[in-house]
Amino acid sequence: MSDLINSAVSTFHNERIITMETSRLILRRWKSEDYQPFARLNSDPEVMRYFPSTLSRHESDMQATRLQSLILKRGWGFWAIELKATGQFIGFVGLHYQHEASGIPNAPFVEIGWRLLAEYWGEGYASEAAQQSLHFAFQELGASEVYAFTALQNIPSQRVMLKLGMTNSHQDFDHPQLPKGHELERHCLYRISREQWLESDTTVI
Repeated sequence: MSDLINSAVSTFHNERIITMETSRLILRRWKSEDYQPFARLNSDPEVMRYFPSTLSRHESDMQATRLQSLILKRGWGFWAIELKATGQFIGFVGLHYQHEASGIPNAPFVEIGWRLLAEYWGEGYASEAAQQSLHFAFQELGASEVYAFTALQNIPSQRVMLKLGMTNSHQDFDHPQLPKGHELERHCLYRISREQWLESDTTVI
């Protein structure tokens, strides 16, 4: 898996920046005008309920810059999500490479993740963009499997994982970046294989 994904990273490095579309969304690189709504997202206690804390404007900007730099380096990553109808930034959805040293079971692997502004919850945007991201992971990167993880308490994200066709690996773990005893320390790990995805692919093109 590691050699495969490293090969994919090398293939896309410095060649092209991936932009994708679904029926309602554009998955794209980050723009400077995304930083303000992204900061609002990261300062919302409801959005960040299952994260250790909200982020300051500086912390949020640093995170956006890092996400953009990874897209520029690889051609893919956690893409900014824009509504086609309005051009409005609503959050991010996409893929990340978890290294072997991450301390997460089964690493290295390709992770899928999402974070949206609260006013856009319940519209199916996360799963729509995530389906397109899975299509990219399996068809373009050639990944054999994709993983997602979250705090055990985060039932809404687990519902999205199930909607994507992912299954619980039953490999709960203590997140290595959280202190022992933290209320969000315990995480679940979901997985979907290429074969499972091919059987249930509902990518919105």
